[in-house]
Amino acid sequence: MRFFTKRIDRQIGVYQRELIETHFAEVENMYRQIRGWRHDYRNHIQVMKAYAASGNMEAIREYLDKLDTDLATVDTVIKTGNAMTDAILNSKISLARSRQIPVKADAHIPVVLRISELDLCVILGNLFDNAIEASLQLPPEKRLIRLYMDIKGTQLYISLTNFTAGKKLPKVGGRFRSAKGEGHGFGLVRMDAVIERLGGYISRGSEDGAFTTEVLLPQVCNSSPENDNSSPK
Repeated sequence: MRFFTKRIDRQIGVYQRELIETHFAEVENMYRQIRGWRHDYRNHIQVMKAYAASGNMEAIREYLDKLDTDLATVDTVIKTGNAMTDAILNSKISLARSRQIPVKADAHIPVVLRISELDLCVILGNLFDNAIEASLQLPPEKRLIRLYMDIKGTQLYISLTNFTAGKKLPKVGGRFRSAKGEGHGFGLVRMDAVIERLGGYISRGSEDGAFTTEVLLPQVCNSSPENDNSSPK
Protein backbone atom coordinates (compact mmCIF):
# COMPACT_ATOMS: atom_id res chain seq x y z
CA MET A 1 0.00 0.00 0.00
CA ARG A 2 2.84 2.36 0.90
CA PHE A 3 4.58 1.57 -2.40
CA PHE A 4 1.39 2.36 -4.31
CA THR A 5 0.96 5.68 -2.44
CA LYS A 6 4.55 6.69 -3.19
CA ARG A 7 4.07 5.82 -6.85
CA ILE A 8 0.95 7.99 -7.05
CA ASP A 9 2.80 10.84 -5.27
CA ARG A 10 5.63 10.60 -7.82
CA GLN A 11 3.20 10.63 -10.73
CA ILE A 12 1.35 13.65 -9.33
CA GLY A 13 4.71 15.38 -8.86
CA VAL A 14 5.61 14.75 -12.51
CA TYR A 15 2.21 16.05 -13.63
CA GLN A 16 2.58 19.23 -11.53
CA ARG A 17 6.07 19.90 -12.95
CA GLU A 18 4.75 19.46 -16.49
CA LEU A 19 1.90 21.86 -15.69
CA ILE A 20 4.36 24.49 -14.45
CA GLU A 21 6.57 24.02 -17.52
CA THR A 22 3.55 24.42 -19.80
CA HIS A 23 2.44 27.65 -18.14
CA PHE A 24 6.03 28.96 -18.28
CA ALA A 25 6.15 28.22 -22.02
CA GLU A 26 2.85 30.05 -22.53
CA VAL A 27 4.04 33.16 -20.68
CA GLU A 28 7.43 33.11 -22.42
CA ASN A 29 5.77 32.91 -25.84
CA MET A 30 3.43 35.81 -25.08
CA TYR A 31 6.36 37.96 -23.89
CA ARG A 32 8.25 37.06 -27.08
CA GLN A 33 5.31 38.28 -29.16
CA ILE A 34 5.07 41.49 -27.14
CA ARG A 35 8.78 42.19 -27.67
CA GLY A 36 8.30 41.67 -31.41
CA TRP A 37 5.34 44.05 -31.48
CA ARG A 38 7.31 46.73 -29.60
CA HIS A 39 10.20 46.42 -32.05
CA ASP A 40 7.90 46.72 -35.07
CA TYR A 41 6.02 49.61 -33.45
CA ARG A 42 9.23 51.67 -33.18
CA ASN A 43 10.11 50.94 -36.81
CA HIS A 44 6.66 52.04 -38.00
CA ILE A 45 6.96 55.30 -36.06
CA GLN A 46 10.37 56.04 -37.61
CA VAL A 47 9.01 55.44 -41.13
CA MET A 48 6.03 57.79 -40.57
CA LYS A 49 8.29 60.42 -39.00
CA ALA A 50 10.44 60.36 -42.13
CA TYR A 51 7.36 60.81 -44.34
CA ALA A 52 6.10 63.63 -42.08
CA ALA A 53 9.47 65.41 -42.20
CA SER A 54 9.30 65.46 -45.99
CA GLY A 55 5.66 66.55 -45.93
CA ASN A 56 4.53 63.45 -47.80
CA MET A 57 1.04 63.04 -46.35
CA GLU A 58 -0.08 60.72 -49.13
CA ALA A 59 2.70 58.27 -48.21
CA ILE A 60 1.64 58.44 -44.56
CA ARG A 61 -1.98 57.64 -45.49
CA GLU A 62 -0.90 54.69 -47.65
CA TYR A 63 1.37 53.41 -44.89
CA LEU A 64 -1.43 53.64 -42.32
CA ASP A 65 -3.74 51.73 -44.67
CA LYS A 66 -1.14 48.97 -44.96
CA LEU A 67 -0.73 48.85 -41.17
CA ASP A 68 -4.48 48.61 -40.74
CA THR A 69 -4.66 45.67 -43.16
CA ASP A 70 -1.67 43.97 -41.54
CA LEU A 71 -3.18 44.38 -38.07
CA ALA A 72 -6.41 42.74 -39.21
CA THR A 73 -4.46 39.66 -40.33
CA VAL A 74 -2.38 39.27 -37.14
CA ASP A 75 -4.98 40.24 -34.54
CA THR A 76 -5.77 36.80 -33.14
CA VAL A 77 -6.98 37.92 -29.73
CA ILE A 78 -10.08 36.02 -28.61
CA LYS A 79 -12.74 38.25 -27.03
CA THR A 80 -15.49 36.07 -25.58
CA GLY A 81 -17.01 38.65 -23.25
CA ASN A 82 -15.54 36.94 -20.18
CA ALA A 83 -12.15 38.22 -18.99
CA MET A 84 -10.87 35.01 -17.39
CA THR A 85 -11.90 32.90 -20.38
CA ASP A 86 -10.12 35.35 -22.68
CA ALA A 87 -6.91 35.11 -20.62
CA ILE A 88 -6.88 31.30 -20.65
CA LEU A 89 -7.83 30.90 -24.32
CA ASN A 90 -5.39 33.51 -25.63
CA SER A 91 -2.55 31.98 -23.65
CA LYS A 92 -3.29 28.47 -24.96
CA ILE A 93 -3.90 29.62 -28.54
CA SER A 94 -0.64 31.57 -28.48
CA LEU A 95 1.21 28.46 -27.30
CA ALA A 96 -0.42 26.26 -29.97
CA ARG A 97 0.42 28.65 -32.80
CA SER A 98 4.02 28.94 -31.59
CA ARG A 99 4.21 25.18 -32.17
CA GLN A 100 2.80 25.43 -35.70
CA ILE A 101 -0.70 24.32 -34.73
CA PRO A 102 -3.44 26.47 -36.32
CA VAL A 103 -6.43 27.21 -34.09
CA LYS A 104 -9.90 28.16 -35.31
CA ALA A 105 -11.90 29.55 -32.41
CA ASP A 106 -15.50 30.72 -32.19
CA ALA A 107 -16.26 31.64 -28.59
CA HIS A 108 -19.03 33.81 -27.12
CA ILE A 109 -19.92 34.17 -23.44
CA PRO A 110 -22.34 37.13 -23.07
CA VAL A 111 -23.17 36.23 -19.45
CA VAL A 112 -21.56 36.13 -16.02
CA LEU A 113 -20.15 32.68 -15.29
CA ARG A 114 -20.63 31.16 -11.85
CA ILE A 115 -17.88 28.63 -12.41
CA SER A 116 -14.73 29.60 -10.51
CA GLU A 117 -11.65 30.80 -12.35
CA LEU A 118 -9.69 27.82 -11.05
CA ASP A 119 -12.24 25.30 -12.34
CA LEU A 120 -12.43 27.06 -15.70
CA CYS A 121 -8.64 26.99 -15.98
CA VAL A 122 -8.55 23.26 -15.20
CA ILE A 123 -11.15 22.46 -17.88
CA LEU A 124 -9.96 24.70 -20.72
CA GLY A 125 -6.29 24.20 -19.88
CA ASN A 126 -6.47 20.42 -19.99
CA LEU A 127 -8.59 20.39 -23.14
CA PHE A 128 -6.00 22.48 -24.97
CA ASP A 129 -2.96 20.76 -23.48
CA ASN A 130 -4.13 17.36 -24.69
CA ALA A 131 -5.14 18.71 -28.11
CA ILE A 132 -1.72 20.33 -28.52
CA GLU A 133 0.06 17.14 -27.42
CA ALA A 134 -1.92 15.05 -29.93
CA SER A 135 -1.41 17.60 -32.73
CA LEU A 136 2.36 17.45 -32.33
CA GLN A 137 2.23 13.81 -33.47
CA LEU A 138 1.15 15.04 -36.92
CA PRO A 139 3.14 16.87 -39.62
CA PRO A 140 2.55 20.66 -39.46
CA GLU A 141 0.36 20.76 -42.58
CA LYS A 142 -2.15 18.34 -41.01
CA ARG A 143 -2.48 20.01 -37.61
CA LEU A 144 -5.63 21.87 -36.60
CA ILE A 145 -7.57 22.59 -33.41
CA ARG A 146 -11.17 23.81 -33.54
CA LEU A 147 -12.85 25.41 -30.52
CA TYR A 148 -16.48 26.40 -30.13
CA MET A 149 -17.95 27.95 -26.97
CA ASP A 150 -21.41 29.43 -26.45
CA ILE A 151 -24.32 29.58 -24.06
CA LYS A 152 -27.04 26.97 -24.59
CA GLY A 153 -29.98 28.05 -22.44
CA THR A 154 -28.43 28.37 -18.98
CA GLN A 155 -25.49 26.10 -19.73
CA LEU A 156 -22.00 26.78 -21.01
CA TYR A 157 -21.23 24.57 -24.01
CA ILE A 158 -17.62 23.80 -24.97
CA SER A 159 -16.54 21.75 -27.98
CA LEU A 160 -12.91 21.15 -28.89
CA THR A 161 -11.77 19.04 -31.85
CA ASN A 162 -8.26 18.19 -32.96
CA PHE A 163 -6.91 16.01 -35.74
CA THR A 164 -5.18 12.80 -34.67
CA ALA A 165 -2.75 10.36 -36.17
CA GLY A 166 -4.11 6.99 -37.28
CA LYS A 167 -7.63 5.63 -37.02
CA LYS A 168 -10.23 5.68 -34.26
CA LEU A 169 -8.62 5.69 -30.82
CA PRO A 170 -9.33 2.69 -28.55
CA LYS A 171 -10.70 3.01 -25.02
CA VAL A 172 -8.98 1.46 -22.01
CA GLY A 173 -11.16 0.92 -18.96
CA GLY A 174 -13.87 3.15 -20.39
CA ARG A 175 -11.42 6.00 -21.07
CA PHE A 176 -9.36 7.06 -24.04
CA ARG A 177 -5.68 6.62 -23.27
CA SER A 178 -3.70 9.81 -22.71
CA ALA A 179 -1.56 10.84 -25.67
CA LYS A 180 1.34 11.21 -23.22
CA GLY A 181 1.45 7.50 -22.53
CA GLU A 182 1.64 5.38 -19.39
CA GLY A 183 1.78 7.23 -16.08
CA HIS A 184 0.05 10.35 -17.39
CA GLY A 185 -3.56 11.48 -17.60
CA PHE A 186 -3.92 13.16 -14.20
CA GLY A 187 -5.09 16.32 -15.93
CA LEU A 188 -7.97 14.43 -17.54
CA VAL A 189 -8.93 12.81 -14.23
CA ARG A 190 -8.92 16.16 -12.48
CA MET A 191 -10.94 17.78 -15.27
CA ASP A 192 -13.55 15.01 -15.12
CA ALA A 193 -13.78 15.41 -11.33
CA VAL A 194 -14.36 19.16 -11.66
CA ILE A 195 -17.09 18.69 -14.27
CA GLU A 196 -18.81 16.05 -12.13
CA ARG A 197 -18.67 18.30 -9.05
CA LEU A 198 -20.25 21.15 -11.01
CA GLY A 199 -23.08 18.90 -12.17
CA GLY A 200 -21.88 19.08 -15.75
CA TYR A 201 -21.59 16.61 -18.60
CA ILE A 202 -18.62 15.53 -20.70
CA SER A 203 -18.53 13.45 -23.86
CA ARG A 204 -15.47 12.27 -25.77
CA GLY A 205 -15.61 10.88 -29.28
CA SER A 206 -12.95 9.49 -31.58
CA GLU A 207 -13.52 9.14 -35.30
CA ASP A 208 -10.95 8.43 -37.99
CA GLY A 209 -8.60 11.40 -37.99
CA ALA A 210 -10.33 13.49 -35.32
CA PHE A 211 -10.95 13.59 -31.57
CA THR A 212 -13.75 15.71 -30.08
CA THR A 213 -14.55 16.58 -26.47
CA GLU A 214 -17.87 18.23 -25.58
CA VAL A 215 -18.64 19.75 -22.19
CA LEU A 216 -21.86 21.19 -20.74
CA LEU A 217 -21.73 23.20 -17.53
CA PRO A 218 -24.93 24.49 -15.83
CA GLN A 219 -23.02 27.34 -14.23
CA VAL A 220 -24.14 30.65 -15.71
CA CYS A 221 -26.22 33.66 -14.69
CA ASN A 222 -28.70 35.17 -17.13
CA SER A 223 -27.18 38.63 -17.13
CA SER A 224 -24.51 40.37 -19.14
CA PRO A 225 -21.11 41.18 -17.62
CA GLU A 226 -21.71 44.90 -18.20
CA ASN A 227 -24.85 44.85 -16.05
CA ASP A 228 -23.47 42.74 -13.25
CA ASN A 229 -20.68 44.10 -11.06
CA SER A 230 -20.44 41.04 -8.86
CA SER A 231 -17.41 38.79 -8.99
CA PRO A 232 -17.70 35.21 -10.26
CA LYS A 233 -18.39 32.85 -7.38
